[in-house]
Order: sequence, then C-alpha cells, then structure tokens
Amino acid sequence: MKRKEQTFKAWFKSGAPWVWMTGGGVAISVIMTLGLLAVIAVRGLGHFWPADIIEADYQVPGEAARIMAGELVQEEQVPRARLAAAGLPVDVQGGEFMTRELFKVGNREVYGADFSWVVAEWLNDPRTPANMLAMERREWGNFYGYLVNVKERGQLVGEGEAAWDELQERIARVDELHGKLVRLEKKDIGRINAALERLRLESRGLELKGQLDATAQADLDARRSELDAQYQVLEAQLIELNQQLARDSVTVRTADGREQEIALSKVVRAYQPNAMGLGAKFGFYFAKLWEFVSDDPREANTEGGVFPAIFGTVMMTLIMAVIVTPFGVLAAIYLREYAKQGPLTRIIRIAVNNLAGVPAIVYGVFGLGFFVYVLGGSIDRLFFPESAPAPTFGTPGLLWASLTLAILAVPVVIVATEEGLARIPRALREGSLALGATKAETLWKVVLPMASPAMMTGMILAVARAAGEVAPLMLVGVVKLAPSLPLDGNYPYLHLDQKIMHLGFHIYDVGFQSPNVEAARPLVYATALLLVLVIATLNMSAVFIRNHLREKYKALDH
Repeated sequence: MKRKEQTFKAWFKSGAPWVWMTGGGVAISVIMTLGLLAVIAVRGLGHFWPADIIEADYQVPGEAARIMAGELVQEEQVPRARLAAAGLPVDVQGGEFMTRELFKVGNREVYGADFSWVVAEWLNDPRTPANMLAMERREWGNFYGYLVNVKERGQLVGEGEAAWDELQERIARVDELHGKLVRLEKKDIGRINAALERLRLESRGLELKGQLDATAQADLDARRSELDAQYQVLEAQLIELNQQLARDSVTVRTADGREQEIALSKVVRAYQPNAMGLGAKFGFYFAKLWEFVSDDPREANTEGGVFPAIFGTVMMTLIMAVIVTPFGVLAAIYLREYAKQGPLTRIIRIAVNNLAGVPAIVYGVFGLGFFVYVLGGSIDRLFFPESAPAPTFGTPGLLWASLTLAILAVPVVIVATEEGLARIPRALREGSLALGATKAETLWKVVLPMASPAMMTGMILAVARAAGEVAPLMLVGVVKLAPSLPLDGNYPYLHLDQKIMHLGFHIYDVGFQSPNVEAARPLVYATALLLVLVIATLNMSAVFIRNHLREKYKALDH
C-alpha cells in the first residue's frame, strides 16, 4: 500500500496529471469546435437539398377539412396545454405532448405567409404527387401547385403535363434574357451613368475655378450629347428586353384548387422534387450551392446568393492586411531595434497590449469620428469641392472600413513581430556588423528575412481578428445591400469611397432584421459556414507563405 502511495506521489510530482488534463481540455475544445461546425454545416447546407413536397388533408376538429401542400421544415413536441392556450381545439385529457410541424407552404399572394404550423395528428393521407410543381421566384418566395398551362402573349401554347417541356424551355429563355438585362443595366448603362457623373463634376469644377467659358461648355455639351445618344440606344435595348421578358406566363393550380397566373419573368426555376431521382437531386443541389456563392441576393437577402458579401469581405480584409502589415512591422522594428529601452518604451508596449483588448465598437466610433468626418471631410473640401454638398470620402466606405480594421489589428502585428525580432540571436547581428555591414543593411538583409515568419504570424492573427468583426463595420462602410461591387470597369476601377456588403453583417441582417424569420434561418447557418471557410482560406494562404519563409531561412537560424 505504501509503495502504491509513493508511486502515485511520484507520478503526481512528475507533472503527468497536468499533461493529461491539458490534453483532455484540448481534445474537448476540438470536439466542441468540430461539433459546432458540423451543426452549422448540416443546417446550412441541408437548405439547398430539394425536399419532397407533401400534400395532405388537414382536419382541425370542428372545422371543414382542407388540402394543404408544402415542404416539411421542422418538427417538435409541444405540450397540449400550450396548444390549448393558443386557442386550438385540443383535448387536454389526452397525452401530455402533441407533435407540431412547420411547413413551407409558399404561395404568399394566396395564403399571406410562406410558413404554417400544423398539428401532425390532424394531418391525414399524406402523399407526394410526382407532378407537384415547385417554382422559385425572384420575389414573393416559392409557389407550390400543379401546372395548368403555359401562355405566350395570352395565347395557350401548352397545357397540363404536356406543357412541362415547354415551361422548362421558356424558363431557360427568360434566364438568358434576364442575364442580358442585368449586364446591360450594370455594365453598359452603368458606364454611361458614371461618365455623365464625371462630366457633371468636371463642369462644376470648372465653374468653381471660373474657367467655364463658352469653349469649355461647348466641349462638355458635345461629350454629353454623345453619351446621351449612346444611352438612347441602350434604353431602346432595355425596353426591348423587358418586352421580351413579359411575353410568357404560366398558370398554376394550388393544392386546394385555386389558380394563379404568374409571369415567367419572375420565375428563376421550376422543378418537380417528388419525381426527381437521386442523381437529379444532387445536380439540383450543386446548382443551388453555386448560385449561393456566385449570385446576388434577392427577396430581402433571404433568397439568391451572397457573392457581393464574399467579395466585400475579401476585398476589405486584403486592403486591411496591406495597410496594417507595414505600419505594424515598422512600429515593432522601431521599438525593438532603435528605441531606447526605458520607462517610455515600456509604457508604449503596455499601451499597445491594452489596445488589443479595447472593444471593437470603440474602434468603430473612432473610425466614424476621425476617418469619416474629420479626415474624409477634409479630403472632400481639398480635393472634391465640386461634389459638395454630396460627400465623396466624407461618408462611410470601403477605405474607412479597412483603415478601422487596420487600427483594430495593428497591436497584434506589433506584438508578434516584436517577439520574432527578439528570438533572433544577437550573434547574427554582431557577425553581420563585424563583416562591415551597416545597421540598416543588417536589419534589411539578415534580421527582417529571419523575422518574416513572425510577421506572417502577426498578419494571420490580424486577418483572423478583423475578418469576423461586425460591430465597427456597421458604422464605417458596411450596408445591408450594395447595388454594385467596389471593383468594376469604370474609372477609377477600385472605388474606395463605395459602401460594401460583408458576410458578418449579412448574418446579422438576415438573422435579426429579416421580415421573414423562418425563410432566413437556414441562410444564417449557410452564411456562417461560408464566413468560416473564407477566413480559413485567407489564413491558410498566409500560413503557407509563412511556412515557406520559415523553411527558406531555417538554415540561418542554426
């Protein structure tokens, strides 16, 4: 017994219990993280799978039976007393719980709401008709029903099930026309509008300088006339496209027998999920995934894609990294290599460390007050007086959002770079100086290359911190919906003054500001997973560069 006690004490003193405890804590953290990601992935990615449309007879006690149809979204057990308190004719003497199911019934213009809770015990004869149709629309959500006919300019061109192929062909035509319409509005007409705005600002600038004479005015008028002529041509094309889009319509009958005529210009796709095989469902699933990452949002951000938010997140993070890395590295070099190590330097280091713990919203308020109103307003007065009173840089935008994140992340870069510089042996510096190199040459050719992995580590931490921030961005440049990307074919090509979308803010907006909570919930999970993947991709790219630099300069460290 005494020997066992001694053995236990020796094992305890060796530190092994703490190793096991630490390892267990790490394992639990990893499992919890993977579990969270798995829940987000299942709930988010499952949204794009073409679920079967269930049709059933719904009989509420004491009321006439009605036929309903929709996708089963959620199922839960609810106390009978709770249903009775809600006014439903529930027998409270039965079992303690009843099953309540949430159906996505669509047909908002018919029923008034996309989703409906029903009591499962009151559903009779559930079935999945193969010819039940689901139509995804550009607005007003999905429509579920049976195909009645397809019309062209009011004339019947297909009826019943025989109209299915005709419907698919005309939806493909509408999709092609809609793509041309979007390109015409965003690219060609956008180019003309941008050129007209530049002419207006040029005219106003000449007027402020007193240089708007008859010759300059004639030149401006000639250029404006040329642009107006180009716009008239594009406007005629726009009218023609809209007329072609309005040509076709489809008549659909709901499960309870009501018919509705829908313009095909509002339809994105039509499919029959109950008749799909596994291969067809996988094809539909990946098409929806691609749409999610490559298309613009629609229907108050609850439908369509999130490409503008992806683009805005990546663009802002890259600009932030370009800004924060040089300033953070230079500050760390000065503190470590040039500054006299005394009380003042220690105070600066303490201040830098404290800055890393300041709440993000404080940086947002600082960015709004200093960058937007003070710096941006000064830039407008000095360089863009012709735009007054409309602000150019004196309003939240991409540049100020990136600078605010850079201020937020710079302490991380400074601390990581300082640690890297401190780990470089003093003998290497002295050896370089002994061979005749100056201090600047030693710093540039010996110290900085060896410290580059630490710099990359600081940038990785900065990207991880900044890319997921939302609170400060709400004040300095991120909006619910941006009509165009900050990078396009119009001069000056990269519009730093333009507002952007962001995945983090998109999650907040869809999850907490959406008028259709049930439709928005799956997209919250999908967008959250996408944000994690975008941050992981940015970090892994930086990790790859850091590892490459570490291997490159490993020989100098030995």
